[in-house]
Amino acid sequence: MANHIKISPSLLAADFAHLGDSIAAVEEAGADELHFDVMDGNFVSNITVGIPVLEAIRPFTKLPIDVHMMVLEPARYAQAFADAGGDIFTMHVEACDDLEASLGDARVAGMTAGVSLKPDTPASVLQSTLPLIERALVMTVEPGFGGQSFMPEMLPKITELQDMARTAGHELEIAVDGGIKVDTAGEVIDAGATTLISGTGVFNFPDGMKIGIEAIRTAGS
Repeated sequence: MANHIKISPSLLAADFAHLGDSIAAVEEAGADELHFDVMDGNFVSNITVGIPVLEAIRPFTKLPIDVHMMVLEPARYAQAFADAGGDIFTMHVEACDDLEASLGDARVAGMTAGVSLKPDTPASVLQSTLPLIERALVMTVEPGFGGQSFMPEMLPKITELQDMARTAGHELEIAVDGGIKVDTAGEVIDAGATTLISGTGVFNFPDGMKIGIEAIRTAGS
């Protein structure tokens, strides 16, 4: 039996005027977790949401919340985001001076430790720290803004990470973020992804979020 493909709707695409309602609706529609993008205007040029918003939405859902930190030296905020309700703390390797220490800070705060790779960053940079990483996030767009087009040239990176983990005998969750919709999900799943992050592909699916989530989840061969 195939592994369950997890769907993580990106809240960047939700209705921010009615965020609690959007979260309740997407949970009812069958989402496995929520993706919460934090941008600081430095590591990426955009600025989004932070700790007060996470605290506000936490009571609206029982789903795990993946905090995607597009922030310089993100580990300094690990405990604060854990206290606010974060479950997964995904940091960019490019934003950490000491990745091993940053991963340790996430764990000490009680969260799953994840590492994200920008499109230009090769999978090989995680080789030495792979045993410390519970989730790898492959960006299939440039981080910073939602609604970008999927970059198919990132597919080999997904497979490479899967092969690295298998060779090391390490269980690694592989998430993919950027342009994930029904027409791109299948090749991402076939490449080895286990968690698909989708914003407009879920929230703006023409037949409703429930059908959109299931269509993305079952798109693989």
